[in-house]
Amino acid sequence: MQSGASALQRLRSVALGGTSLIDFFFYLICAAAVLLLAAQAVINPTAFVQITVFGLADGAMYALVALGYTMVYGIIELINFAHGDVFTLGSYIGATILGFFSITEGAFTAVNLVALLLVFPAVMLIMGGINVAIERVAYRPLRNAPRLAPLITAIGMSFFLEGIMFFWRGPATVHFPDILPQSSTTIAGVFFGFKDVFVVVTAAVLVSLLAVFINRTKLGKAMRATAQDRDAAQLMGIDINRTIAATFFIGALLAGAGGMIWGLYYNTIYYQLGFRSGLIAFTAAVFGGIGNIPGAALGGLLIGLTAGYSDAYIGSKWTQVVIFGILIGVLVFRPTGLLGMRVPEK
Repeated sequence: MQSGASALQRLRSVALGGTSLIDFFFYLICAAAVLLLAAQAVINPTAFVQITVFGLADGAMYALVALGYTMVYGIIELINFAHGDVFTLGSYIGATILGFFSITEGAFTAVNLVALLLVFPAVMLIMGGINVAIERVAYRPLRNAPRLAPLITAIGMSFFLEGIMFFWRGPATVHFPDILPQSSTTIAGVFFGFKDVFVVVTAAVLVSLLAVFINRTKLGKAMRATAQDRDAAQLMGIDINRTIAATFFIGALLAGAGGMIWGLYYNTIYYQLGFRSGLIAFTAAVFGGIGNIPGAALGGLLIGLTAGYSDAYIGSKWTQVVIFGILIGVLVFRPTGLLGMRVPEK
């Protein structure tokens, strides 16, 4: 195994025209994929644009979940595998609270609008509180333990949340109320539904608000300082526990929003949804550059588009092979991802 690692290291050090051999092949594969997709766009442009619309909607939801993964990793270098189940639990809580309103499915009434405006932020706040409690009980006591301990704890917390949802609503799929408008329009043969626009716009607004918060607020600067050097940040007077708790809170806000958006878009949820969607979102975070917030958003969009193109042009049975092949390839050949930078070990 050591010889294999050293051979890979030597391969990474080989340069071709001022670019490392690994990066050269990475760009070559990306160029080949773009050319193949361009050919499909020329052959059948209407179908290609339609697939792109659906892929962007899926990618926007993956991006919201991927941001939670990348924020937590950037701060404490923990892969929080329970994050996907926090996303699913948000869907379950949203469906339950919406059941208390006299909503009309298949139509968009004033009651539906009020319910959406009240439940959407309420679910985000509830999931934020739950995730802070998870960090306080499960992760904070293991903060200085070997890295394997919190990783195993995260996996255990994932199964714990899945068990709660299983006992709560059972193993069958759960219907999520369909309260969004059914309106749509067709432009040049391409179908644009209100749901597609709602998903993309909502995700874009949330990501933009997160970027403003991280870059402009005092707490956001404290989070960036903690991610860069936790010990130095503590010496400068930053409350590390408060900053890490805030990171889990904000990550869960986005996961709760993602769970609500998923339910409103697909109208079907199940207790193991977080396992599959969480792994895909984790792949998006790694692909964009784990620990890099713009990278997570970009990775989510690209993974959603990749899944859509794979379903259409390769076959849905190969989609997960393609997605997790990307994960393996990135981890082996380009562990920094698209926007990540190589940094020295802390």
